[in-house]
Amino acid sequence: MLKLRKKDTVVVLAGKDKGKKGEVKELMPVERKVVVMGINIVSKHKKTTKEKPGGIHKLEAPMDISNVQLVCPKCGKPARVKVAVQGGEKLRACKKCGEAII
Repeated sequence: MLKLRKKDTVVVLAGKDKGKKGEVKELMPVERKVVVMGINIVSKHKKTTKEKPGGIHKLEAPMDISNVQLVCPKCGKPARVKVAVQGGEKLRACKKCGEAII
């Protein structure tokens, strides 16, 4: 079970964007990568095609899942995630405040 989901707010722990917050755009569980909006922007050189013009395009590159940490929606701080069983159902919960993350 991955501890991150799409549209979760995360903070970057390492790299050129250390300390920045962003929303998870895409998860790649097999490669253990995550794409975060506005983080890890790279320049991609594209050729001109019939449909699209060429040039230098800026886009978010995937980064390792270990370089981001979930921000708790209740306490607003980066926190580790634990899996709590409630009513026979697995829920993610913040280890700092204990609040369930939905």
